[in-house]
Amino acid sequence: MAVFKRVPIILPFCRPPLQISATCLAALLTFVVWLGGIASAQQPSAPAIQDVLNKRCVVCHGCYDAPCQLKLSSPDGWLRGASKQKVYESTRLDDAPMTRLGIDAKTVPEWRQKGFFPVTDQSDGPSVLEQLLRAGRNAPFTLGAPLPDDLDIRSLRKNACPAENGISDYLDDHPTGGMPFAMAPLPDSEYERLLAWAADGTPAPAAAPDLPPQIREQIQAIERFLNDKTLKQQLVARYIYEHLFLAHLHLEGDHPRRFFRLIRSRGAPSSPPDEIATRRPFDDPGEHFHYRLVPLDGTILHKEHMVYEIGPKRLDRYRALFLSENWTLDKLPPYSTAAGGNPLSTFRAIPARSRYRYLLDDALYFVRSFIRGPVCYGQVAVNVIEDRFWVSFLEPDADLSVTDPEFLEAAIPILELPVARSDGKVTERLKSFLQLGPVKYQEFRQARYARKYLTQGGPEYSDIWDGDGANVDARLTIYRNFSSASVTTGFTGTVPETAWVIDFPLFERIYYNLVAGFDVFGNVEHQLTTRLYMDSLRREGERIFLSFLPPNRRQPLHDSWYQGPLVNLVDLWKESGIDTSSPTGIEFRSQAPKAEFLQTLIETEPALWPVADPINRCTGDACAPPGSLASQLRPLSATPAPFAKFLPDIAIVLVETDQGDEIFSLIHDEAHANVAFLFNESLRRQPERDSVTTVRGQISSYPNFFFRLQADQLADFVAVLGQVKTQGDYLKLVSTYGIRRTHKDFWQVYDRVQTSLNGQNAVEAGLLDLNRYRDPKALDPIERLFEFRFSVE
Repeated sequence: MAVFKRVPIILPFCRPPLQISATCLAALLTFVVWLGGIASAQQPSAPAIQDVLNKRCVVCHGCYDAPCQLKLSSPDGWLRGASKQKVYESTRLDDAPMTRLGIDAKTVPEWRQKGFFPVTDQSDGPSVLEQLLRAGRNAPFTLGAPLPDDLDIRSLRKNACPAENGISDYLDDHPTGGMPFAMAPLPDSEYERLLAWAADGTPAPAAAPDLPPQIREQIQAIERFLNDKTLKQQLVARYIYEHLFLAHLHLEGDHPRRFFRLIRSRGAPSSPPDEIATRRPFDDPGEHFHYRLVPLDGTILHKEHMVYEIGPKRLDRYRALFLSENWTLDKLPPYSTAAGGNPLSTFRAIPARSRYRYLLDDALYFVRSFIRGPVCYGQVAVNVIEDRFWVSFLEPDADLSVTDPEFLEAAIPILELPVARSDGKVTERLKSFLQLGPVKYQEFRQARYARKYLTQGGPEYSDIWDGDGANVDARLTIYRNFSSASVTTGFTGTVPETAWVIDFPLFERIYYNLVAGFDVFGNVEHQLTTRLYMDSLRREGERIFLSFLPPNRRQPLHDSWYQGPLVNLVDLWKESGIDTSSPTGIEFRSQAPKAEFLQTLIETEPALWPVADPINRCTGDACAPPGSLASQLRPLSATPAPFAKFLPDIAIVLVETDQGDEIFSLIHDEAHANVAFLFNESLRRQPERDSVTTVRGQISSYPNFFFRLQADQLADFVAVLGQVKTQGDYLKLVSTYGIRRTHKDFWQVYDRVQTSLNGQNAVEAGLLDLNRYRDPKALDPIERLFEFRFSVE
């Protein structure tokens, strides 16, 4: 429940004590329709109440960051109820009990034993849910105005989470703490429907219909493949499972809104699935199991929707990748955190080429899993990366870990991840996998490739994977949007400050560090070491990229990414020297080798990716047609862009035209002196260097603000935004075109934005999250000195 209690807390690192209030309750969401239907996983035509819940409630109550762990995306969630235990707790010394819905407990009594309390119980009067709905209806907000200054809407606010016996006192103390929290009132019909549903005991929608015969046959074929008893196929199945345990599996040719999960289940394939709950996918299940595909229940949220296509074609690909190769296996490796902490060792029997090709086949899915995995939110979780950068992959034939078996065998002992060790002194563990391992591997890799380049010549364009002429995942753009991130295919925006080239050992370790090995319920040491190890992996991708550039340009470019006196000390600790002597095999023609290299990469397969970005990076006919909406937005991508620092991370511009709505995303690219430190990011910000990338459509799960305007107002909007020099100027723009949380049309505009996202891709669509929707206000005196808003999240 979005219940809040004002408490003083001390934020670390020299921030003054702040008053933090608590969280959104159900009201912030959206309906995810696919051509008129909702985003419910198994019900293409869900009942009316589920549609309203999706549109208005699931946004704050669908992921691990749901206030009080109340998930309203399925009947199992609202029957489970709420808990005072936080999932995201960066200071806990011990691992928290796991509370994954549908996994760690299967019945309501089991959840009560884990500390969850009911929110729908009416035995002693109106339920908690009903009382919050009524309180939200009476919230004293002024339509179209900023929220009261004492109402804290940040995701870090503390929840009180009162049970039935505490809800009356809570509402007496917090009359604005009902639902929807800090938002415009719901439309009358939706409010009445929700209230009637709550008063009626929150009945669950009807169960999903049985699966069609052809779908059951596909599932049986997949399960037969994964449960084959030969040693080779058992190891392959384990490898596949550990990479797909979070996937939303979509069967080839199936309905676009039906998805499945891959689980380890007790009992025979003929019996009902019974998932074995383990903390991580590589933990010992402790008993005999079968891999099973089970329907994905509940509403599909964009922020955790990672689609992986599977079916007969995919199984044929698995056979070609893993079973046609001539390799042998005497015994299966054990299950353990040590095994999961060094997957390159655990699965060494499977040819490296097969494993790398498996990752490359669906590079977008695997990179997206880094972003949409267990970390539903958290600035500290993603501030290890720059705000926008481009990613490409080393061609398998150019990867020594693939072509030279001795390379990987020699490297395996120093490729251990933090999760592999839990014993001994914490200082020794930190030294092992945050300093010695990564630095030793940098030196090892650099020496081996230097030897290769000396005899065979330096790396060339052909050493970058081109997608085999058919796979668009070979070029990716990653956006970091402060406390979340997004990824798209192709190279979008102007030439970024940094870029990565990923090889097989790097790809596999990022996945196991951020996804398979990450425990959202883990203690502070686990969360800290995961982030710090990722810092080393980021450097590794940057170093591979630098190896393609002229030797004399590598160190200066590297230094430009890591500015500041303290970062030099970190470099001495976490990084070996940059190779400034090995040759590149590319003959550069310009004085801007970074831009030349990256531009050439997208020109290698012009049929796969646009060579130019018609809004942000183009010349002549490659630019958006003059007079078009996209063309009118082009000035916002120019640099310097002093207005950019006033924008939120993701601003959605809804342009009303005679042909319907056109949606554009203004992505705020924040500049930093470096991203080498965990805390105090504001001190490393360089807001004068901020810029904006404009894209058609939507790429983020978290819109921060909506602007709505007519097509004939767009030129004026762009001109006014371009002249914003103060927060006061920005607030004038908001008053003219902005849709505040309290705007009378807020829910209508939100629905139109959601509908537009659904139309982009029916399979990939999911509900947007409004939990981080902003409430623009004047800067406080300290912020006015720096002319940009500091964030403490």
